[in-house]
Amino acid sequence: MLSKSLVIFVGIGIISGLLFGIYLIDVKNTSQLVYVEGSGISILTEKFDFKKGEEIKITIMNTGTVPISFSDASYGLRITGLSGMLMYSPTSTQVLSELKPNEEVTFSWDQINNDGDSALEGLYKISAKGFDENGEKVERSTTITIWK
Repeated sequence: MLSKSLVIFVGIGIISGLLFGIYLIDVKNTSQLVYVEGSGISILTEKFDFKKGEEIKITIMNTGTVPISFSDASYGLRITGLSGMLMYSPTSTQVLSELKPNEEVTFSWDQINNDGDSALEGLYKISAKGFDENGEKVERSTTITIWK
């Protein structure tokens, strides 16, 4: 016969695991694409967890109703460690780029940092920054994990 406290603790563990799983599904999988009235951008990746050395496709999409301008051809794309240290930014020309509403641009990252080294396992923040027609900053980021 099982003790009453064991049954209670196992029951609480099952319920909290279920609630945490629902939270992760709702927050982690739907926070990439958000449509808004006004200015807004979203960063999309095909998944959140990548194997070391796997190509990562990153899509920057204008999910607002006004055009977004960027200061270069990289559309403000930056990949940093969670500490904020820049790991990768695409080489680009200094030309004014624009994304109209519902337009998108896709980049690929082969997990090679700007210094030529392979990215280490861990968490990385992918961000993009542009400006709306009023000169207000529009920025969005998402987090990915690189595993062995």
